[in-house]
Amino acid sequence: MTASERQQRADAADALCSAAFARALGDRPDTGVALVAVGGYGRRELAPHSDLDVVLVHDDDVDVHELAGRVWYPLWDAGADLDHAVRALSEVTAAAKQDLRVALGLLDARHLAGDPSVTLRLRTGLLAQWRRDARERLPQLHELVAARGARMGELAHASLPDLKESTGGLRDATVLTALVATWLVDVPHSDLERSRRQLLDVRDALHDVAGRATDRIAPELWEDLAVRLGHPDAEAAQRAVRLIGRRITHISRLTWRRVDGVLARPPAARRRAPHLESLGHGLALASGEVVLDGRVSPTQRPELLLRAAAEAAEREVILAPGTAARLARECPAMPVPWDPESRNLLVRLLAAGPGLLPVWETLDETGCLERVLPEWERVRLLPHASAVHRFTVDRHLVETCIEASRLIRRVARADLLVLGALLHDIGKGELREHSVAGEPIAAGIVGRMGYDAAEVTLVRGMVRWHLLLAEVATTRDLEDPATAELVADRVRSTEMLDLLEALTEADARATSSKAWTPWRESLVRELVARVRQTLAARADGAAAEEWARSDEPAPVQLVPAVLADPDRVDMQLEVLEHGSRVTVVSGDRLGLMAAVAATLGMQRASIRAVRAWTQEDHAVSVWEVDDRHLDRAVLRQRLEAVLDGRLDPGERLRRAAAQSLEPSVAVRPEASREATVLEVRVDDRPGVLHLVCSALADIGVSVRSAHVATLGPQAVDVFYVQETGAGALADDRAAEAAHAVRQALADTVTLDH
Repeated sequence: MTASERQQRADAADALCSAAFARALGDRPDTGVALVAVGGYGRRELAPHSDLDVVLVHDDDVDVHELAGRVWYPLWDAGADLDHAVRALSEVTAAAKQDLRVALGLLDARHLAGDPSVTLRLRTGLLAQWRRDARERLPQLHELVAARGARMGELAHASLPDLKESTGGLRDATVLTALVATWLVDVPHSDLERSRRQLLDVRDALHDVAGRATDRIAPELWEDLAVRLGHPDAEAAQRAVRLIGRRITHISRLTWRRVDGVLARPPAARRRAPHLESLGHGLALASGEVVLDGRVSPTQRPELLLRAAAEAAEREVILAPGTAARLARECPAMPVPWDPESRNLLVRLLAAGPGLLPVWETLDETGCLERVLPEWERVRLLPHASAVHRFTVDRHLVETCIEASRLIRRVARADLLVLGALLHDIGKGELREHSVAGEPIAAGIVGRMGYDAAEVTLVRGMVRWHLLLAEVATTRDLEDPATAELVADRVRSTEMLDLLEALTEADARATSSKAWTPWRESLVRELVARVRQTLAARADGAAAEEWARSDEPAPVQLVPAVLADPDRVDMQLEVLEHGSRVTVVSGDRLGLMAAVAATLGMQRASIRAVRAWTQEDHAVSVWEVDDRHLDRAVLRQRLEAVLDGRLDPGERLRRAAAQSLEPSVAVRPEASREATVLEVRVDDRPGVLHLVCSALADIGVSVRSAHVATLGPQAVDVFYVQETGAGALADDRAAEAAHAVRQALADTVTLDH
């Protein structure tokens, strides 16, 4: 099926309609009345079994009651499927103003016969009204589009895709054209038109193989469609059609985000050049889109693509497609193994939550994923064999990451959780069991990214056993000790068990609403509890070691001046490949760590890791930050000002929006005999470490040793704390300390601009 065949069908229909109008009119003049094609017929896009949408439009003072019947009957006699209406010009304008669906159909009005001035006035008036009322009507239209998408699903993923009504279908393409007609936004015309014509070809073929007018592709029709469209098999046909739908979906989402941005600004602001808000590292935010600021060349920055994607996803803004395409072209290939910063940026992207989906689609549409994750092609638009899945395999993996982002507080390794979520179905599409096939593929990917052998083993286990908990919980007797023993033999550690529990829930929630019922959840929870007891019994008390951190780091050489004067503070600054290392030495004092954290925060230095301990009568802390341009003299000066009370960090820090997840603060009594261990998991934001240390100092609790690390978007901080002078905290004091930290973290902080 081709555009020329659609043109021929439209020409034949035009001739039929024109002849019927002429016979009905007879000797009567056509002044003030016209026959107009609307909708798909107006666009000359008739499929083999499409009906003809026509309107007999007339001036208000012209009576066409008898004329209308004489027009319709010959068309019915000719076998035409007719969708017809008779409207006065004023009625058409009023109907279009009241009903968005009517307005969209009339925007494509095309003259067939009669008085051309009527059609011209119709089109001119409708377009003027559409543009004049656009700012008021587009939010209503967006709601209609969203409701239709929720009802019909996405063309790229629905088990019964509808070529017209599904998200990414022909209806969305029509809406995009209407958005352009408002003059408020533009769309990538060539991409949209090419995709729209391809979808029209599919609809033509569908009408032929079905033998009737239909827009839904039933599963049994894919084989015949493959033959008609020239694809080797049904799966290839599905991938091709779903690819078209996904491309239109991507253009639609991008355009609606831009519409929202335009509507959020007052009309006068649209005439000004967009404001660039610097995001650092060569990136900026312009009109709600992450773009390059022109200060950094992508040719020397392999991680810049991941950084741009992570910034866009976390902020839930657009990654400008032109920027993404340029980064895909110009960024050098990722080194093997990846550097730690690139790994962290990927994890930030995967754990960004709902903002991940549109950014991931942009990465896919612009060829960026091939640079970062070439294995993605294996599952790209791959249909699931099971009808319970609401998405194709690739989209399901992205949705699993989004669900996993809500569960990262439950696990110690948020980075491994989201990586497991991304890769757990990477083995699908092969003849053997996908968890078995995917295990070595996932291992190769995370190994290439630079994760160590123990971390690779955890990801391998997550992929291999991601179905284990759900299958065992629903098919085995949980009270039989052999059931817990079976699972324990597979997972081997509570760390793996925690990861699998979170992945099981994320996987099920991303599958469908029926895949994670309260009943299934309760069974999995019970199984996990029993397996945890089994693992603890096997370890004979060694499970406590999972939470223990070495709080006896290798000593550093103390600055001589500090040795002579314990009240003095000194520091060493070392520039690293991907940041800096700051070592602070002083006489041991309450609140020192809070002061250092505040000082670095005021310098906008993102803290990646810190270790602190006491050495003789001195406090030593080593801080890893992502900034290579720190000034030692400035840092020392500001730190002394904070410690002396001359500079209040509160004046430079302000409260910001609520966190996406509640902070988690837990006491780990099994982790140390000499100190009380607090484990804190919270969003990675500037100022968090300062809040924790200040909260502890305020209640007179001393930090003996701190172990702080950032895993993607989550800071996992472990503090060994004692009463000032000596000893672990009593139970009531430990509870007080945990409450103080939790309360301090109720709101995150960020720096003033």
